[in-house]
Amino acid sequence: MNSIPDEIKITYIIAIFIMMFFVSFLIFVVLMYNRKQLLYFKEQQLKEAEYQNQLLQKELEKQKSIEQERERISHDMHDDLGAGISALKLQAEFLKQKAEDDDLQNDIDELLKTSEEMNLSMREMLWSLNSGNDTLGSFIDYAIQYADNFLKKTKIKLWSQSEDIISDTPISTELRRNMFLCLKESLNNAYKHSQSDQLKLSFVQKDKEFIMKVSDNGIGINRERNDGNGLRNMKRRMQQQNGECRVLSEDSGTEIIFRVLL
Repeated sequence: MNSIPDEIKITYIIAIFIMMFFVSFLIFVVLMYNRKQLLYFKEQQLKEAEYQNQLLQKELEKQKSIEQERERISHDMHDDLGAGISALKLQAEFLKQKAEDDDLQNDIDELLKTSEEMNLSMREMLWSLNSGNDTLGSFIDYAIQYADNFLKKTKIKLWSQSEDIISDTPISTELRRNMFLCLKESLNNAYKHSQSDQLKLSFVQKDKEFIMKVSDNGIGINRERNDGNGLRNMKRRMQQQNGECRVLSEDSGTEIIFRVLL
């Protein structure tokens, strides 16, 4: 058997080394390309993260500025408007003591009533402006307190219930305000039209869903006024918050359900 000449062996060996070198070079080029691509993507991610961080910082500064302005307005209202209403009330009470005419006393009583309503409205605005109240627990506490004060001079007895509430759950100022206005309208409707003697206020939290129910044991809602301005306003407010307002009414009472995602 003839052996392969040394020249051919050397040629084969050289060819194999050249191929190995070429393959190694290709692998090196691919690895370097991938490394550069990876570095490029990381650099882009860092730039994007830095950009997002700048946007977040600007948004935080904006929110801080808004909160500072809300606090300033709140303090000004409390110091100036609150003091003015208190002075007006004291002056009216002083005039009432001096007045001898019954009609004049009645007019002063109306003035005192108006000043008290203005004082309550101012307190509501101060509560809504205070960013420290932007939690679910704060809203529920204030809602129960308001309902109790509203109904304590009526024949309607208030019951309240909370279920699975996480008190420090954040809630936006806008949502808090709209939910409170819906509660006010519900209480006002129950007082004026329901002829009930019991009202139940329920709050339920299911993960990110929040439900507020206002239930009475009255005569129900007349079909002719089922779509009155008050109910339309409540439904509109809830729709603006991507929530819903549902009314269930029978002869045994009315239940208004407010449902929203936090």
